Amino acid sequence: MAKTEWFETVAEAQRRAAKRLPKSVYSALVAGSERGITTEDNTAAFGELGFAPHVAGLSAKRDMSTTVMGQAISLPVFISPTGVQAVHPDGEVAVARAAAARGTAMSLSSFASKPVEEVAAANPQTFFQMYWTGGRDKLVARMERARAAGAVGLIMTSDWSFSNGRDWGSPAIPEKMDLRAMLRFAPEGIARPRWLFDFAKTGKVPDLTAPNLSEGGGPAPTFFGAYGEWMQTALPTWEDVAWLREQWGGPFMLKGVMRVDDARRAVDAGVTTISVSNHGGNNLDGTPAPIRALPAIADAVGSDVEIVLDGGIRRGSDVVKALALGARAVMLGRASLWGLAAGGQVGVENVLDIMRSGIDSALLGLGSSSIQDLSANDLIIPDGFRRDLGLKDRAL
Repeated sequence: MAKTEWFETVAEAQRRAAKRLPKSVYSALVAGSERGITTEDNTAAFGELGFAPHVAGLSAKRDMSTTVMGQAISLPVFISPTGVQAVHPDGEVAVARAAAARGTAMSLSSFASKPVEEVAAANPQTFFQMYWTGGRDKLVARMERARAAGAVGLIMTSDWSFSNGRDWGSPAIPEKMDLRAMLRFAPEGIARPRWLFDFAKTGKVPDLTAPNLSEGGGPAPTFFGAYGEWMQTALPTWEDVAWLREQWGGPFMLKGVMRVDDARRAVDAGVTTISVSNHGGNNLDGTPAPIRALPAIADAVGSDVEIVLDGGIRRGSDVVKALALGARAVMLGRASLWGLAAGGQVGVENVLDIMRSGIDSALLGLGSSSIQDLSANDLIIPDGFRRDLGLKDRAL
């Protein structure tokens, strides 16, 4: 990696993304709904947790390896499913290659810009993510396509409430990049010549379609067409969750759990992994940060299923805090997108290297030789930090 291209923090990757991407594209990556309370808490909550480091007798070697959804990974960080439509021409394929190069897994959104066949070929540790959209026959067809492509795990995302308004304004996104849209957004592209040149070299423009939602080899629906079908599909029940898990028959994650009672229902439905997540803040505003909800969920079902955390991770020390509170690993969404925008595959590798370095530094300071040694005793947890949601009258 050229010295001039290297960045030392995810915050710097975000600054570079803001300078490189057209305004509308960058704005689409900025999470949040309504007032943005949840988005802010996702990152701010980590700052409320502290460490109590040792000064001698530290471990000379630190082991970060773990497993998630049956896959051995070299560090407790893997890629969260996100749409990458206009960030970089290589999209999710670049992210998958970066993850493979750093020995970790890739999760692919069903709304992604690249087909599952290309992504799974780039990283054999690919998990395919699905929303409950289009009915059971369509769901099975998509699932079997992912299985045939080599996907090794299935993720069902359930944490979305279709809250669209943002106090700071939502980005203008066309349904498709036709001549009218290209003329409209031309000034934004011209203002970002490096981004424009990257796409010009491919001879293509972002087509804003969802190729993993095409039917029977037909054309891919537009992103908004697929989104409309999703919104019009009847909401899933717990029986539907259990049905989809049974149809897949392998490692199965339910993403979006924030309550203990939902976590218990997920265990009853047979899921193998729970992602404590609020969809990066793009959900019901006022939902607390996942790191606040994690301890109660880990206490309740941590011995029954794998638990991962998704939301607000910006540095390796955040990862260590999540593991100390009961997570097996964390998922990176927005941080990987900043890296992709800043430097393509190399930029994503840079972000993963930042995570690895930060984890190693925190383990060293805590005197731990392995991530398996971490516990809440390694943290300074202020009173009132936890949000024990959905306990009802049932004791932990």
